[in-house]
Amino acid sequence: HSYAESNNAEVAGEVITVSHNIKIYVLHEEKEDICMVQSLIGAPAASMMLDTLISCGCRKVIAVGSCGVLSDIPENAFMVPTRALRAEGTSYHYLPASRYIELDEGPVSAIKNTFESYGLPVVTCTTWTTDGFFRETEDMVKYRLEEGCDVVEMECAALAACCRKRNAEF
Repeated sequence: HSYAESNNAEVAGEVITVSHNIKIYVLHEEKEDICMVQSLIGAPAASMMLDTLISCGCRKVIAVGSCGVLSDIPENAFMVPTRALRAEGTSYHYLPASRYIELDEGPVSAIKNTFESYGLPVVTCTTWTTDGFFRETEDMVKYRLEEGCDVVEMECAALAACCRKRNAEF
């Protein structure tokens, strides 16, 4: 069973895609409902899912995922991006062109402070969002490090742009 199923979250809906169906879970907490979804990988697919969730009423979004580490970050530290280099393409369909998207300061601070309050190691970072998974060449990694990127992943810039366009917190 998934975390959602083992915590009595209800299946509130399902997004049907060509390849598979994605369950949307809602966990009813004391003060608010929490929607949980295992998103698709890659900026276009993840943004499609997020657009659907926002259209259904989600207004605060926390994305949790994995990334590649480029810089010297302490082992086992949680990484919270403060900005994302827009090298994936999808974000440009939501916001005017810019090199980076700055992430919303309020949610970033809340997440960082929560980790710190539990004594968990956390660092803020700049992420390089790219869908060119096999184009992360040695030369490009060196270039991104020189630009200040600490990690690389595939969705952050697009999800942040989608939320900003749709007036949701990310």
